[in-house]
Amino acid sequence: MEAVTEGTWEALPAPLSAGVLRTLRALRFPRMTPVQSATIPLFMNNKDVAAEAVTGSGKTLAFVIPILEILLRREEKLKKMQVGAIIITPTRELAVQIDEVLSHFTKHFPQFSQILLIGGTNPVEDIEKFKEHGGNIIVATPGRLEDMFRRKADGLDLARCVKSLDVLVLDEADRLLDMGFEASINTILEFLPKQRRTGLFSATQTQEVENLVRAGLRNPVRISVKEKGVAASSTQKTPTRLENYYMICRADEKFNQLVHFLRQHKQEKHLVFFSTCACVEYYGKALESMVKNAKIMCIHGKMKHKRNKIFTEFRKLPSGILVCTDVMARGIDIPEVNWVLQYDPPRSASAFVHRCGRTARIGHVGSALVFLLPMEESYVNFLSINQKCPMQEMKPPKNMVDLLPKLKSMALADRAVFEKGMKAFVSYVQAYAKHECSLIFRIKDLDFASLARGFALLRMPKMPELKGKSFSDFIPVSFDTDTITFKDKNREKQRQKLLEQQRKEKQENEGKKKFIRNKAWSKQKAKKEKKKKMVAKRKREEGSDLEDEDLEELLNDTRLLKRLKKGKISEEEFEKRLTGSERKVEMESWSD
Repeated sequence: MEAVTEGTWEALPAPLSAGVLRTLRALRFPRMTPVQSATIPLFMNNKDVAAEAVTGSGKTLAFVIPILEILLRREEKLKKMQVGAIIITPTRELAVQIDEVLSHFTKHFPQFSQILLIGGTNPVEDIEKFKEHGGNIIVATPGRLEDMFRRKADGLDLARCVKSLDVLVLDEADRLLDMGFEASINTILEFLPKQRRTGLFSATQTQEVENLVRAGLRNPVRISVKEKGVAASSTQKTPTRLENYYMICRADEKFNQLVHFLRQHKQEKHLVFFSTCACVEYYGKALESMVKNAKIMCIHGKMKHKRNKIFTEFRKLPSGILVCTDVMARGIDIPEVNWVLQYDPPRSASAFVHRCGRTARIGHVGSALVFLLPMEESYVNFLSINQKCPMQEMKPPKNMVDLLPKLKSMALADRAVFEKGMKAFVSYVQAYAKHECSLIFRIKDLDFASLARGFALLRMPKMPELKGKSFSDFIPVSFDTDTITFKDKNREKQRQKLLEQQRKEKQENEGKKKFIRNKAWSKQKAKKEKKKKMVAKRKREEGSDLEDEDLEELLNDTRLLKRLKKGKISEEEFEKRLTGSERKVEMESWSD
């Protein structure tokens, strides 16, 4: 179903209730968006729907309004502990946002209670809240909702409560599956009645989503809504009012360019995306020192209790900078975001589109900028073909102020900054190695020296990806970085205590044989088999045709030789254990 045009709410085939229309007027939504005008009549007419529409197209109201209308038209009114609708969404932030939108409507319908079930809160408190206030409409993340179904011993029989369920909504369905919630979704579906209406909403259709449509929906109506003015043959996923830019700069120039850009746009609202939680922690701290008179906040997936508070606070700000990971890339509606800045390109092309979609939402204009290394420039063409995402180049300003020495001095002054920088570098390299588009983002082509300078590192970290490499273009500090102290006196006191403990253990263990724990028999056997194959391969390459018995003997002798070299047996004992003078000569010549 395509090319659906928007209209007024009064134009719907089934009239909306007065409370819903009053709320829509208060929220200043005089007309429907295409996805709303396509989805709402079908959903209200008891059809299962699978809707695909570009990000920022108004999908939330497309399921919130039908949920309310379906529940209002029930013959038997819902009791306090009966669940009439469940909305499942991948992240806490999106769940909070949907719950907030829903609350605008339910204040006109006091007969309905709603409850938010997300991680970061005490599940026992959620149970008490449910028992006290009820939960006719549940907005939840998959993990917490699955957990609630297993809380019968705590006094909540949710499986019984959902027998009255009328509507299930899976929002950002592709992201639900990307984040590994497929098992949780399947478990939840087993508890729900088959006679229900199901809506599946997504910005992109994947094979996994298609499988979920087949498993969870009955004869669904498929809805695919294009942007107005976009050709029917086009599959552009970004809003037409979005201006998309890219900037090519070296790894040791990126941070300077980012700070310069943010200083030039202080009065605007920005989302700055990084690839890892550690990068958010490090660069968030750095930006606080470099960009003055601007509110800077950080959010990432490893934050537990603070996430909800930070998200709510940032939404209310007229201007500011939110440094974040892809936890903020999907479905989140933050008012008046002017710029989406992608310091690191995301791991997938679809994630790129979702990041950009945090601006230019529902008719507003917005801009996005991604920073690319010179070796990544072909990513622009890739996005143009793969996502039909047009981009234009923004030339990097010249004669920039170099802020990296200042960042280095911060690391020298506080070990916390130094350690955050090291962790950020390691996590960035590891994330880069896992990029889906590995033909463009090739880790072997990375200029590690330039990258380390861009992270303002004092020395290179020890990690497998750097093993055996030399970096003549990177000059580490000339002193022992263990001497750098924490500004926090308590943390430094703990560190010194730990170092002292390690020194004592080292002194005590000097001269002692290191205890080696016996491995499981199965692992020992596997190791022997592996060695056997390696010896056989080596001998084949040398043209030898040893029999199995010879190989077994040779393996035994190899083990003896290793024990001799480690000083575990004497030369006399070694010679005694050899089973013949010929093999003794052979082993002596082999060890030379």
